[in-house]
Amino acid sequence: MNTSGDAATTRGAPIIEISGLCKRFGDFAAVDKVDLTVERGEFFALLGPSGCGKTTLLRMLAGLDLPTEGTIRIDGQDMSLVPANRRPVNMVFQSYAVFPHMTVLDNVGYGLRIDGVAKDEIRRRAEEALDLVKLGGFGNRRPDQLSGGQRQRVALARALVKRPKVLLLDEPLSALDAKLREAMRLEMVNLQETVGITFIIVTHDQSEALSMATRIAVMDAGVVQQIAPPAELYEFPASRFVADFIGSVNMIEGRVEAAANGRIRLACPGIAAPVEMEQDRLPAVGSTAWVALRPEKIDITKEVPPEPGLNRVSGVVEEITYLGETSVYHVRVAPDLPLIKVSSANLDRVTRRAFTWEDPVHLSWTSSCGVVLDR
Repeated sequence: MNTSGDAATTRGAPIIEISGLCKRFGDFAAVDKVDLTVERGEFFALLGPSGCGKTTLLRMLAGLDLPTEGTIRIDGQDMSLVPANRRPVNMVFQSYAVFPHMTVLDNVGYGLRIDGVAKDEIRRRAEEALDLVKLGGFGNRRPDQLSGGQRQRVALARALVKRPKVLLLDEPLSALDAKLREAMRLEMVNLQETVGITFIIVTHDQSEALSMATRIAVMDAGVVQQIAPPAELYEFPASRFVADFIGSVNMIEGRVEAAANGRIRLACPGIAAPVEMEQDRLPAVGSTAWVALRPEKIDITKEVPPEPGLNRVSGVVEEITYLGETSVYHVRVAPDLPLIKVSSANLDRVTRRAFTWEDPVHLSWTSSCGVVLDR
């Protein structure tokens, strides 16, 4: 691969290239042989549970932690010998970390002042950055005069004012309440599109990653399990871990009876008829596999559905979770099987609910609405 400066800055070259990256603390591998690239202008997410290595990976990008093995290239340059303060990145931490004794304008311009930039230039660029995050006119306020969302925007402006090639965000919305967090997601997406800078966000919140990122790397135990756009991760997870971590899912275990011509037939304990699914990648006949079904892909009816070719199973409603716009029905189909979750939009008022506790029901799904996983 050509990694010369000219080649690296040509259109389409990745802004970040990570190869064989490892970080060990004694015998523990926090990050284990990670390979990934991030394209210019992407909003890229590192998603996973606490302790999966995503923040450690971000800190190595920032230069705050040094890799045990592997390389990081940013804009074609090997970062092995480049200290944190010389890297073309800036980082927004989970805590706002704004200086309480400074005005908003001074907070935003602080990094430029440390770099020796002229006062007039600091003011101009700080005001531009505040305009970008919709805080124009707030420059003379103190942080204690701002809301939590506004303080987070100050932290964003302070990172953007130095015009980094990559902006690193470590759980930047976790301290905000749910309503404000949802609003800030949209604002950050719009901001990223406006400035055109590559954003890399670390989060454990699946809805945050799905709603903001152009691509997501799902991590577990220091290893990247899958990298894909949000819709692909949700609809076509590569493993049970990814399927379970991204959204809600039913996992039905079975033995593969047949696999040919893009169709798989499984014998699933507790389900009388074989389950048939469509899939290009076919597991071996005789192997154990799991049918991953999203709750919204399953139809729930009182009568046996008449359509031919459907996968069907009968059961009894044991639990109902009311979520406002939807209700989730937890259906027992066999004594030894986990409850199957089925979500249904609440098109009518809850007092006119179609199903209630202890109702016998029929569940059905088409062969194309799930995915078969062998790991």
